[in-house]
Amino acid sequence: MTKARATGWMALGALALAGGGCSSITEQRGYVFDDTLASTIQPGIDDQRSVAATMGRPSFTSEYGQPTWYYVHNATSRGPLVRVRITDNRVLAVRFDDSGNVASIDRSGMENVVHLSPDGDRTPTLGRERSFLEDLFGNIGSVGAGQGPMSGSNTGP
Repeated sequence: MTKARATGWMALGALALAGGGCSSITEQRGYVFDDTLASTIQPGIDDQRSVAATMGRPSFTSEYGQPTWYYVHNATSRGPLVRVRITDNRVLAVRFDDSGNVASIDRSGMENVVHLSPDGDRTPTLGRERSFLEDLFGNIGSVGAGQGPMSGSNTGP
């Protein structure tokens, strides 16, 4: 093998290694959906026990209002020097009536994902802005003011 050909193969190998480091990273979070299992749940037929046996434990449940179980899945992808982007988002909401039977099933996906663009690197707040030293020493002299026997607010006999 000639020296030029060996150098070409080494350059091609280095390029393949460098290109392999530039692949994107995909992360799966939450419930792993099986559409076949999710489609077997029927309102009026299934109850909480059968849903738990079919789908497993939900990602979270409602705290208030109508009892609802939420199965949430989120997939993100990130390439080198690129921000994380959501590639898949699914929510299955199973609502139950007061007796524990399935009342309705709602599915949602990427159409409900909101992409926020922060405005700068600071969050606007109400009130005035104070420096670190003003925060540290700003209450000296005002702590306890208007309280106690020397403040004159104590009315006695």
